[in-house]
Amino acid sequence: MALSAGTRRTVACVLVGLGALLIVAAVLIPTYTLGQLAKTPLDLEITTIAPNDANAPSKVLDIKSLTSGTGAAKVNSNVRLISQRYLTVEDPSDKTQMTIQAGQTLRNIDAQGDTGLLSAVIDRVTINRKTGMPVDDDPNGSIAVNTDSNGNSIADPVQHDGLQYRFPIGTDKKTYPYFDINARKSFDIDFVDQTEINDLKVYHFQQKIPATDLSKVVATTSNQVSLPASKWGIPGGDTPVTMDRFYTNTRDLWVEPQTGTIIKGSEQIHMYYARNGAKPDVTALQSTLVFDDNTVNSQIAIAKDNMDKLSLYGRTLPIILGAVGVILLIVGLVFGLRGNGSEKPGRLVRPKNPKGGESADPRPGSGFNVNDQPTTQIKLPRNT
Repeated sequence: MALSAGTRRTVACVLVGLGALLIVAAVLIPTYTLGQLAKTPLDLEITTIAPNDANAPSKVLDIKSLTSGTGAAKVNSNVRLISQRYLTVEDPSDKTQMTIQAGQTLRNIDAQGDTGLLSAVIDRVTINRKTGMPVDDDPNGSIAVNTDSNGNSIADPVQHDGLQYRFPIGTDKKTYPYFDINARKSFDIDFVDQTEINDLKVYHFQQKIPATDLSKVVATTSNQVSLPASKWGIPGGDTPVTMDRFYTNTRDLWVEPQTGTIIKGSEQIHMYYARNGAKPDVTALQSTLVFDDNTVNSQIAIAKDNMDKLSLYGRTLPIILGAVGVILLIVGLVFGLRGNGSEKPGRLVRPKNPKGGESADPRPGSGFNVNDQPTTQIKLPRNT
């Protein structure tokens, strides 16, 4: 059954309006909704595990040898190490910023029980969810390396001033400041190249940390030690020699650029005691720690999940909405125009009369019946 003119006009208006609405939504979603999604998620709970590279030197100072009565300090070689970090999101966190807490341990897995624990650090920092940079609050974080008599960690306020656990959403091929929790300051981390890890595009960055005197960073008994020269294994017999602990590192990170997720990490750590930072005397720790395969795969899964969300709202959904909107707009316009054309008034046609020419007005009330047959004229005789 054909639609009436009024119904056609209504349907056409609905289609045009809906099409226009979808086109507007296709434009707004990438500019507004995507802006809300392009942030580091607040539900992060990440565990990363980095064992030592078996093909690189791995040395650890035997602490007991420093306090033994005889013999020089002993450094063990081919030590199996494992670094583990557990990262969570804590308060204060909201739509623009988030507080990350990372507990990190380094263990000698060849040692028994607690004797294998080489270091434990709890780091907190509040960052901008989009840029990954620390907020301007002072302090914007803390670092805990010591504990009280009850075993509770003692957090020292520390001002963080560089990237750390996340890169910016939309990472660029450039140099960024990157914060180191051992040196407690930032050093440049430089873009090296673009590569792939398990078919995922990543940016490779590298940071070189120069020899840093840790005794000037944190005043602890382990960062500055005085022992007889013989214990350090240098000439001087029982003459006390004070040495500081120095730290260097070459850090390599592979970052998924869309989300800023660190897919893989590697650190070539060297800590040593020395009278001069340029000349190590006794190695305290030397090892290359690299994310294991499970950690890399887990980080890839996190990155891809966030990439899918960005792609859905940034490209797929706008394209679909835009295409459907254009189709509805065109259908509505065509439907409306065709409906108007079918309602154009026709020309009034008058029937022919027998004498030629058009008949009288056939409209109602004119007194003319189109079904009447022409009458015959009758001639009457005169004088009747």
